Amino acid sequence: MRKKFGQHFLFDKNILKKILACSNVTADDMVVEIGPGLGSLTNIIAQRAKKVIAIEFDKKLIDRLKDNVASSPNVEIIRADALKFPYESITGHFKVVANIPYYITTPLLFKLLEYKETIPTMTLLMQKEVAKRVVASPGSSDYGVLSISAQVYTKPVLKFQVSRKAFSPPPDVDSAVVHFEVSPVPRFDIQDVLLFTDIVRTAFSQRRKTIINSLRKFEGIGDALEAAGIHAKLRPENLSIEDFARLSNIMI
Repeated sequence: MRKKFGQHFLFDKNILKKILACSNVTADDMVVEIGPGLGSLTNIIAQRAKKVIAIEFDKKLIDRLKDNVASSPNVEIIRADALKFPYESITGHFKVVANIPYYITTPLLFKLLEYKETIPTMTLLMQKEVAKRVVASPGSSDYGVLSISAQVYTKPVLKFQVSRKAFSPPPDVDSAVVHFEVSPVPRFDIQDVLLFTDIVRTAFSQRRKTIINSLRKFEGIGDALEAAGIHAKLRPENLSIEDFARLSNIMI
């Protein structure tokens, strides 16, 4: 393990094969794997995909990774920071499969969504608590900005959980695999995405307050809530994405 980079290596072949099965990768697909580590998942993906671009940040792993994937000629290894990598430099569409280091899970998800027009699916192994937030529904304590931000452009499904004991060394928490079907445009009727995002972030910054109080910075919020058919005494977590979309459209 490289503690500096928060890496926990997954070697269980049954779990690795389940991840590949969830990804729906075919022989026609290009796959970007983020954080390949020692290449256990890389080789399994390479057996099915047309090409694998493996992005690894830890230079001390690169030589071992190259040796471990030497039998897979369709693997290209790139040493880079996944949060800074120019994904637009990849020609054509590509699917993403990754065992994400926990400390970059949320920023990496937002980074990848910047390329939603070229990424049809993502299959990500992440911290279970983050996975629960990503797929959460209204009314849940896990539901919030991350849930809405992910679900506006993707349809995430928590496929299965992975015990911490499956990793070497074991992390402090369990993990889960989430598969995302990605949409290049919002899945909801949102006329101004920036305003919608501002409303959602403002609402959940004070999630214990009622929606009318959490959004007081917006002029005419009371009238807008009434026009949207949203009770002013509801809390942000009680509003669906459709509710926030309807409200933001009224407030344009």
